Amino acid sequence: MGAAMRLLLLHVDYIEYRAKRKTRIAEDVEEHRLQGRAENALVVFTAVERGDGEETVHRAAEEVLETLKQVGAERVVLYPYAHLSSSLADAPTAVEVLRKLEAELAERVPVMRAPFGWYKSFELRCKGHPLSELSKEIGGEEESRALVAEKKLESEWYVLTPEGALVPAEEFDFSGHERLREVYEYELRGTRAAEGEPAHLRLMKEHQLADHEPGSDPGNLRWYPKGRMIKRLLEEQVGRVLAEYGAMEVETPVMYDLEHPQLSSYLHRFPARQYIVLSDRREYFLRFAACFGQYLMMRNMTISHRHLPLRLYELTRYSFRREQSGELVGLKRLRAFTMPDMHTLCGDMEQAKEEFLRQFELSMRWMREVELEYEAVVRFVRGFYEENREFAHTLAKALGRPVLVEMWSERFFYFVMKFEFCVVDSQRKAATLSTVQIDVENAERFGIGYVDERGERRTPVLLHASISGGIERNVYAMLEQAYLRAKRGEKPVLPLWLAPTQVRVLPVSEKSMDYALEVLERLRGMRVRADIDDTTETLQKKVRRAEKEWIPFICVVGEREAEEGVVSVRLRATGENRKMAPEELGRMVEAECRGKVFCPLPLPERLSERPGFRG
Repeated sequence: MGAAMRLLLLHVDYIEYRAKRKTRIAEDVEEHRLQGRAENALVVFTAVERGDGEETVHRAAEEVLETLKQVGAERVVLYPYAHLSSSLADAPTAVEVLRKLEAELAERVPVMRAPFGWYKSFELRCKGHPLSELSKEIGGEEESRALVAEKKLESEWYVLTPEGALVPAEEFDFSGHERLREVYEYELRGTRAAEGEPAHLRLMKEHQLADHEPGSDPGNLRWYPKGRMIKRLLEEQVGRVLAEYGAMEVETPVMYDLEHPQLSSYLHRFPARQYIVLSDRREYFLRFAACFGQYLMMRNMTISHRHLPLRLYELTRYSFRREQSGELVGLKRLRAFTMPDMHTLCGDMEQAKEEFLRQFELSMRWMREVELEYEAVVRFVRGFYEENREFAHTLAKALGRPVLVEMWSERFFYFVMKFEFCVVDSQRKAATLSTVQIDVENAERFGIGYVDERGERRTPVLLHASISGGIERNVYAMLEQAYLRAKRGEKPVLPLWLAPTQVRVLPVSEKSMDYALEVLERLRGMRVRADIDDTTETLQKKVRRAEKEWIPFICVVGEREAEEGVVSVRLRATGENRKMAPEELGRMVEAECRGKVFCPLPLPERLSERPGFRG
């Protein structure tokens, strides 16, 4: 396994230290360096491991400087701290690495370094904000060339209108397109770091959908029954959409040989950080998408021009990306996530563009199905845009509103263009859901080919697509936008087909319980998730609980309803009250959810029989 310098970063009001006694490996230092004090500092407790060198120093310096900028500290204190690792470098190497790190940081910010190998006392006071305590591993695996390129990437921003006008973004009038402006401003800020607690984090706990798993690596979640049901419905619905579209579902492994020639090459072309695992003295990486398995499968397939476009699909439960700890936040950015991945082989660029447009429209359909407000970002290599202006304009025309355009002067990655559908959350941060890319490298890299009309072998153009984007991120987006609706004075809701309980029956009193159970029985044979609040609480409290759970249809039943054989229904979406037969209500729910997958209630029907899942 590769080396990984270990860092613990604390943003402190102050730190004071005093070196008291040498150990046998202590470095010699001047008298004035045996003690120190710094205020508003980023303290970097540092353990140097075997194999750490120049590259590790450079990457550690970049991480420290980025964190310094995020938290607003004024100086850095490097503090040797061997307790962070059990694979330490020897003392001379550690001192050399620390000195190099100190020197590189000192070119940019004031730095103080505590002496190595001394017994020291120290006192500090941590700030206590969300980014005041971070841990980092620098190294472990070589950073991909794509990640390095991404950091250096320079581009120009435009807005493309449905009429085909390409306007520099700083000159565009965003009036009436405030969400698009927020996406643009987020892109300009260029940081993914978390800033406080987002709204969906509280909501996912309050609604007992999901929570962090303290027994796992950060960025891995536990899903409770209601959340698992929502996740399952999203997974099955996107699978149905893609099957109807003509994608063939496959399954591939979750780990791959780090030394495989094509896979190793591709790793450097994808901007993601990897988990590395050791098996039989060989290193493997956990997949961050379904690309690897599908490429290797396509390489061994017999493909004719008559089969094109050819689409393979897999729901990767899970994909793994070792995101930086400061970027992890709730359901938005995880280290283990569910990604529906489709790859499409096209005979040439013209067919690829036709397929790209179809998948763009398929993604628009998905966003309607999950009832999300979104904006489009399209990213081009400038040369590709210049050659395909009319095609680019078709995308804005299909969307029917302006799209944000990023233009790269040269191609840094394996694709020449991609689109992203982005949502904006309560913190005015953007997140990508649907995306499609035109890949001009990997079919050749992996030896994927097809036989054309003349019997000659040709290399196809490859599309990467996630029509929905990450499943967890869909849940994040729905919760964030529900919160924003509530801020506007509207009722927060989930799409009806995803509501864990679609209909709740509320008996007015114990006398009405038999009829309430009869109503539940009459709904049970329909495609409706219905439950009953059979607790002994007052009707007012039952109504309040159903409102807090965002129940779409609240059915109150009392003696009058029993006599008439109806229910009094409150429709959450409109605030309207109606009386109707239970079957009429069931048909209303079924009609609204037509074309969507269905699964039963994820919890017992009686609220009195339900455990609590909130930690």
